Amino acid sequence: MKKVRAAVVGVGYLGKFHAEKYSKMDNIELVGVVDSNKAQAEDIAGNVGAKAFFDYRDLFGRVDAVSIAVPTPLHFELGKAFLEHGIDVLIEKPITTTVEEADELIEIADRKKLVFQVGQLERFNPAVTAVQHVVDHPIFIESNRLGIYKERGTDVSVVLDLMIHDIDIILNFVRSGIKYCNAMGASVVSDNIDIANAHIEFDNGAVANVTASRISNKNERKIRLFQKDGYISVDFANRSIIHVRPGKEDNNCPIPGMHLEEKCFTDGDALEDEIRSFIHAVETRTPPEVTGPMGRDALKMALNITQQIQKSSRIYSGQNP
Repeated sequence: MKKVRAAVVGVGYLGKFHAEKYSKMDNIELVGVVDSNKAQAEDIAGNVGAKAFFDYRDLFGRVDAVSIAVPTPLHFELGKAFLEHGIDVLIEKPITTTVEEADELIEIADRKKLVFQVGQLERFNPAVTAVQHVVDHPIFIESNRLGIYKERGTDVSVVLDLMIHDIDIILNFVRSGIKYCNAMGASVVSDNIDIANAHIEFDNGAVANVTASRISNKNERKIRLFQKDGYISVDFANRSIIHVRPGKEDNNCPIPGMHLEEKCFTDGDALEDEIRSFIHAVETRTPPEVTGPMGRDALKMALNITQQIQKSSRIYSGQNP
């Protein structure tokens, strides 16, 4: 089979890992990497054995597929340019800055019959893929994504930086329209929202309570799903799951008549699996694991939560009204 000609646009913190993964795949010809920072582009290109480019337009006609890992405000411009030139696109989350921009990219990809995948990395976490077949109509979901403060990512709200991962996972598990959402949060150490909580009710009766913070004193990435036949807990960071379900009496399980099973998935590389999934879609001309509409839906929910928090924020002056 002919190798897929690929490139990575934006080789900062995340993009450089995309380039490394592509460079090690037998079915890929990594044509080049692009970055406006010439020193960065040349450094990464040298590391992965590819050519350095400084203008993304130089890739037109040279590649079949690209990973776009530039700052979010540039997603629409670059995504549109590559799609219009008939190039399949894997774009990092969030898909764009607005729902209208996302809809336009989706329309172009559909019209040109191109692969358009959104980089929701947690979908490829081995613990998440392991529970896909056991999550069945969850009725209550609780997720917590807490992180120690890092300046990287503070150019957007914690909702778009961190919570959007869990929003995407929850929408994929529940697969129902949204009936109601109420959100609250605050800016604490940056100019954007640093801590957020959302209560979401779905048309099918499911309820989700979602919290994200980047000002925690610990790192925690967990989601707990309750359904008619038991309880499933996923630890994204440790790549482990706990599944409680009806079965033979289990001394390790505090719930009578239930069996507790724990599994840990030490192997697996989520980013490599994400890129391999994208290339598989490119080679087979099949829909990707995380489609444009899925990325748009996660963005729409994240923007709704962000807007609710921004509108309800009040500055306490210490004076009586």
